[in-house]
Amino acid sequence: MNMNKNLKDKNRPSGPVRVGNLIIEVDRDLCIGAGTCSAIAPLAFALDNDGKSIILETVDGVQTDLLLEAARSCPVIAIIMKKENGEKVFPR
Repeated sequence: MNMNKNLKDKNRPSGPVRVGNLIIEVDRDLCIGAGTCSAIAPLAFALDNDGKSIILETVDGVQTDLLLEAARSCPVIAIIMKKENGEKVFPR
């Protein structure tokens, strides 16, 4: 399946992207493709052909609490969430 059409930002598949009042990014160097983020929030995250997490266009419909749960589930803490002002939400 070609994920490119489903990406929030086709030029930056792992972000950073704006979701509501948050900026979300997956650190591709840290990501090991465990897939827990996509299991918890399948409308927000998926794994690409390289086994790295990407952010889907349907992320805008996902509740912040679920996004935070997905970020916390990452065994290598590869998902970074910040407020628009740069203040870190996760990890702190």
